Amino acid sequence: MEAQVSGEKPLFKNPTFWFYGSSSMAYGIKDNAFAYLLLIYSNNCLGVPGYLSGLALAIALLWDAVTDPVLGHWSDKSNTVIGRRHPFMYASLFLLPGAFYALFDPVMAVSGEDAFLYVLVLAIIIRTGVTLFEVPCTALLPDLVKDYDERNRWLALRHFFGWTGGNGIHAINFFFWIGAYGVVAPDGYAIYGTVGAITIAIVIIVASLGTQRIAAGLPQPTETFKFREMFKEIRQIMESLKNKNFAALFSYGLAMGAAGGLGAALYLYNVTYFFEFTAFEVGITAIAILFSPPVAYFLVPRLGRSLGKKKAAMTCLASRVVLYPIPYIAVLYGFWPELGTVESIAIYTSFIYAEVVLGIVGAALLDSMMADIVEDSERRTSRRSEGLFFATRAFAGKFMSASGILMAGVIVTLAGLDGVRSVDQVTMEIRGDIATFFLPLYCSLCFLGIALINLYKIDRETHNANLAALAQRGQGKSA
Repeated sequence: MEAQVSGEKPLFKNPTFWFYGSSSMAYGIKDNAFAYLLLIYSNNCLGVPGYLSGLALAIALLWDAVTDPVLGHWSDKSNTVIGRRHPFMYASLFLLPGAFYALFDPVMAVSGEDAFLYVLVLAIIIRTGVTLFEVPCTALLPDLVKDYDERNRWLALRHFFGWTGGNGIHAINFFFWIGAYGVVAPDGYAIYGTVGAITIAIVIIVASLGTQRIAAGLPQPTETFKFREMFKEIRQIMESLKNKNFAALFSYGLAMGAAGGLGAALYLYNVTYFFEFTAFEVGITAIAILFSPPVAYFLVPRLGRSLGKKKAAMTCLASRVVLYPIPYIAVLYGFWPELGTVESIAIYTSFIYAEVVLGIVGAALLDSMMADIVEDSERRTSRRSEGLFFATRAFAGKFMSASGILMAGVIVTLAGLDGVRSVDQVTMEIRGDIATFFLPLYCSLCFLGIALINLYKIDRETHNANLAALAQRGQGKSA
């Protein structure tokens, strides 16, 4: 089956390559919304205090603590005529688009602390829909592509579409919707929610239909998921998760998830109130970032092949963290151009562009490293657990992202931003408080995560040895 998917024709003429890669647009749109918009939207438009907005997202992720690994394991052991993954992917269509729309264009009158429950319920529904689609879809890769280096190309394309889809709508949003109505008006968010929901629905349908034929022909599990034997299923989950290489990437996900949630939730506050960007200027930076994924797509397979996945990922991620605090420090110490000028926007955009390129390269390589754990685990447990691994790693990131968002909500309150609705209200003292509370915490979490990657031990030789051992085992069974 591998030859049919990844070797029978040039990669760019392979429809599965494009259907699989483009599927990440749904997650990119949702992730961009939750990371950058939801905190400021619920705070400014629905009147939910910052700490309660963060709390709603944190509580929603407690649900993910159960659903993510269980659903990933369930999809690993699902046996249907359309494959292991696709029943879950189609089911997401009934939850994700509608809930996304309702979140940004409320279907009932809510405001203030009363809106807390509304945001919480929809966040739970959206996250469940994302789990149903994203986890099984991502988990298709180890079956589609076996080669150590070729996996980098497939995941580079997936990250390309995820960033382009999410950031593309983000850019349009700040040029025309929020850009027209302002960050404190609900009208722009309503348009954003409508377009986002329609796009997510189209992506789910197209990607699911486009990969269904190949998925239906992949090997089916011999052992299926049984709810009546849940304790046995849990034991199998724990057995798979004992893999030391998985533990390294899971631990990275915990630390980087918290950092990512913190940085993303404060992004619009920082660019609006710290750097004094207008909505149109935020859109300019988003347009510039659209040119990051193509560069990352070019770099991922080359750096992975020349340096190895782990070294290349650690180098790119560490370089990104070193760049991150420089603009903030330069503003506070007077080395930055006057805020609001063309020079300020240009220099900040250059920093963001470089950081995003480095971040995408690192993330794509880490996903490829996660795919390589599948065969390493199968060699030890005789089970393929790609859905479980990707789901649990994703949960680690999402769970800690919620803690980061919760910390961001606290920082918003501590820095005195709860009552700020105009950049004229922001003083250098407030800027100093934002940087003091935010930067040391963010950078420390990032460096901790990068250090944990070093515990991962699978390289090209180890992966090829795992494939050879599994092939020999398969020949023994067929003899």
